[in-house]
Amino acid sequence: MEPSPAKGKPQGRLLVSTTLDAKDELEERLERCVGIVTSLTNGLSEREANDAITANVCKGPQQHEEVCLGLFALLLTEPPQAQRCYRDLTLVNRDGMNVILIKINQILMEKFLKLQDVCRTQLVWLVRELVKSGVIGADGVLMTLMKQIAGGDITSKNLWLAENVLDILLDQREWVLKSGMLIAMSVYTYLRLIVDHGTPALLVLRQKEVDLCIGLLREKFMECFIIGRDLVRLLQIVARIPEMELLWKDLLHNPQALSPQFTGKGLLQLLTARTSRKFLACRLTPDMETKLLFMTSRVRFGQQKRYQDWFQRQYLSTAESQSLRCDLIRYICGVVHPSNEVLSSDILPRWAIIGWLLTTCTSNVAASNAKLALFYDWLFFSPEKDSIMNIEPAILVMHHSMKPHPAITATLLDFMCRIIPHFFPPLEGQVRQGVFNSLTFIMEKRVLAHLAPLFDNPKLDRELRSMLRERFAEFCSSPSPPTEGRDEGANEMKMEESVSLEMDNHVLLDKEDGCYDNTEAAFSDDEEEVNNKGNKKREFRFHPIKEAVIEEPADITPYVDQLDDTMKEKVLQLQKGSDTEAHCEVMQEIVDLVLEEDFDSEQMSTLASCLAELFKGHFRGDVLPDDITEESLEESVCKPVCLVFRNLCQMQEDNSGFSVLLEMLAELYQKQPKIGYHLLYYLRASKAAMGKMSLYESFAQATALGDLHTCLMMDMKACQEDDIRLLCYLTPSIYTEVHTNVFYAEFPDETLRSGELLNMIVAVIDSTQLQELMCHVMIGNLVMFRKDSVLNILIQSLEWETFEQYSAWQLFLAHSIPLETIIPILQHLKYKEHPEALSCLLLQLRREKPSGEMVKMVLSRPCHPEDQFTTSILRHWAAKHDDVLGEHIKALLIKNNNMPRKRQSLRSSSSKLAQLTLEQILEHMDNLRLNLSNTKNSFFTQTPILQALQHVQASCDEAHKMRFSDLFSLAEEYEEPSSKPPKSRRKAPASSPRSRKGTVTPVSNEEESASSSASEEEDSKPKAPKRKRKGSSAVASDSD
Repeated sequence: MEPSPAKGKPQGRLLVSTTLDAKDELEERLERCVGIVTSLTNGLSEREANDAITANVCKGPQQHEEVCLGLFALLLTEPPQAQRCYRDLTLVNRDGMNVILIKINQILMEKFLKLQDVCRTQLVWLVRELVKSGVIGADGVLMTLMKQIAGGDITSKNLWLAENVLDILLDQREWVLKSGMLIAMSVYTYLRLIVDHGTPALLVLRQKEVDLCIGLLREKFMECFIIGRDLVRLLQIVARIPEMELLWKDLLHNPQALSPQFTGKGLLQLLTARTSRKFLACRLTPDMETKLLFMTSRVRFGQQKRYQDWFQRQYLSTAESQSLRCDLIRYICGVVHPSNEVLSSDILPRWAIIGWLLTTCTSNVAASNAKLALFYDWLFFSPEKDSIMNIEPAILVMHHSMKPHPAITATLLDFMCRIIPHFFPPLEGQVRQGVFNSLTFIMEKRVLAHLAPLFDNPKLDRELRSMLRERFAEFCSSPSPPTEGRDEGANEMKMEESVSLEMDNHVLLDKEDGCYDNTEAAFSDDEEEVNNKGNKKREFRFHPIKEAVIEEPADITPYVDQLDDTMKEKVLQLQKGSDTEAHCEVMQEIVDLVLEEDFDSEQMSTLASCLAELFKGHFRGDVLPDDITEESLEESVCKPVCLVFRNLCQMQEDNSGFSVLLEMLAELYQKQPKIGYHLLYYLRASKAAMGKMSLYESFAQATALGDLHTCLMMDMKACQEDDIRLLCYLTPSIYTEVHTNVFYAEFPDETLRSGELLNMIVAVIDSTQLQELMCHVMIGNLVMFRKDSVLNILIQSLEWETFEQYSAWQLFLAHSIPLETIIPILQHLKYKEHPEALSCLLLQLRREKPSGEMVKMVLSRPCHPEDQFTTSILRHWAAKHDDVLGEHIKALLIKNNNMPRKRQSLRSSSSKLAQLTLEQILEHMDNLRLNLSNTKNSFFTQTPILQALQHVQASCDEAHKMRFSDLFSLAEEYEEPSSKPPKSRRKAPASSPRSRKGTVTPVSNEEESASSSASEEEDSKPKAPKRKRKGSSAVASDSD
């Protein structure tokens, strides 16, 4: 029998998943390989099995890889077989374990967070064995595993991983000393982790980390020297630990004690060496790194709040996570260096993320360390060795914070002044020179046109301005700030490309008061209440200026000059013209040129940059007409950029021009992400695109994302942020047309089974739009839920806001999906935490005739005096469907009474959380009895209920008999009239269990009465008075 995937962790599986998750390709492949190995060795002795897999491996590379991966997967998922699998792996492997090392790295970088606990333990064990065996490349795997140890995290799993990797390094010290990079990476990692492990409970672990670092630093200091200046920063933070203090003093005053090659000038040499990106990146887990890179490459400035909130909840919400901010700032400064294309766009800039991180520091120590991390490359900056990108974020944070957050600018300027004499007094001159080099280089590269508006700003207090004039007199002499501000605006256009484009992005945000998103939410919400349309655009108020900038030839000249003469002429015509019809004609000519065989594909990126700049105006404002008619829709898609869509629709997929136009769109998408949802709109609105929705799949695969689900989610997210009406207009296409006509295989699994898209919709719609969507569902134009996915989506919705949850339930109720499909959600609902779902479910259950599964789920809810859900729905059913409810309750009582041990194995996979017990049913029944006590309801006089109570009372223990004596007493009163033939004859089938009462009772209590030899009549006679006596005493006790 196949194990139920709904349990989350079925045996033999690699990754944690549910039945609603799409099948993971890697896991599927490993399972196939396990099947191959199992088929080869099944039923054979150990020697025969070795011979079989060895013979199979010799057949070719494919068989070799399959056997190795099969043994690898077995090793991870079956701990008892691990030793044997590893031994077989070492015997049959022909490539020095290379295939295994590649797969381990893939799992560590992509799947580690999803690994089951058993597999995670086995993976660490396997890495330890590879290190013991001295496998070439094991050091790389160990460094990748080390990257998974998160900074600022003292959860048990993270501590377990940190300690296990530490044990490998300590136990295999001789092997570690052979790899210089592993030595340096280990020292960098554990110097950083020591900071997090200062609590009394973690002192043993911290001491082991200190011993490792000191041992490697003293024995192999020159190998650690390659870390560069950040080695000094990490040592400085932990220098108060006694053993570390001795090493710190040697580093400052007796460097040759660490290494004969490390002379008095060695410290300066170390501080002037820039730390490699490898070390800065190693302190972020792959998941953190992916999220940060996403924010700095895909999220637009001003729309970052929800991403920052998510990141903060995930990684920055605990007190220990304060130390992680330094790692993030060093990573952003030293590793994230955006391309010119990103700098020229409205993508979230680095300085805004750093400013946000600074505002989240709640500890003075963490704030000081974060500021040091930001300015660290300034202190010994050399234009010949260092990059402008390393020092640019700090100056831009100060510049852009002056108006909305002057306190941040002031504290950073104060820190910059004070760090010069206090960082290391013997090197004060070098630090001062480094800061001067940084400021000079910033002005040379035109990051800021002048520094005087920053250093001598009236918003700063007098003492700070005086200190700045004293320290940086060379940079404070300039005209008055207002004039300077105008000069700065004029000079922005003359900056070097990379910097001027970035300044283009942000110098216009003078009225933006929430660049770090601490105040942005309130500002944004106020506008949203006024008008849902275009609110985000008005919030920044810089689009008209950007349009003016775009119209200037200087904006596209660098790109145009790279085009051939014919294409250049057409692009210039687009730039000069203003008539839409003329633009369309020229655009068609450009498309024709692109489709010519002699078109140089290397020009595609340059052409896309030109078009993205020229058509920025087309991507502003509302796309969807106010009055939706066939004419207005056709008119709305008569834009030059839509000509590319039209040509694509007119081509066959096997046409060579089809792939060329897709490449053109993919390049445009990189420059202007709004292209994605504009394509969706064209395919939905244009008559020429009728039935061509499959083009979007081809487009998604042609983009750099390369994935339909990811591309669609990104485009719908962009649409949600820009135009909510358009989002609602596209929703039927996404859910229905795309699903039924195009992507039936992959789309339901990845998108329709996910609540992500639904949450995106209900998070922004109003009540009118909700009603429109419900009408679409009722008419049949829209299908948002399917039977196999609706339960998972509703469970996900429990974390949403109240209106979002109510909207999701309203949309669900508009579908004709049986309520039994989602009834297992009851096991997830807590009366205090999920009132929205409980109230919607209660009203819907009220309209239903109870089924066995419904009653089971309702009775499975824990009993709590304040939770009236179960009692209220049972009371309603008792009034409307008493006979049906009685039969279902009888069946559950008898089943749970007779087969307590088999209950769990017999329950359905849909109710994996159901823990229905006999005691629970009796509690709910007793609550219902009390609720009905003052009414004329005859529910508890029904034969099935009384028979079931008698059945349970006869076999339950004394404690239950006492506890539910009032409930059982109802059945006792039923005994005398039920023995009369006329009444029992009316319900013969229902009374049949009662006629067998004497035989059923011993069977259900065979452990207690197996040795009884009395007849049925004799056995039943003494029980009636016994029950009456206990019943009466229990009643008195209960009333008391």
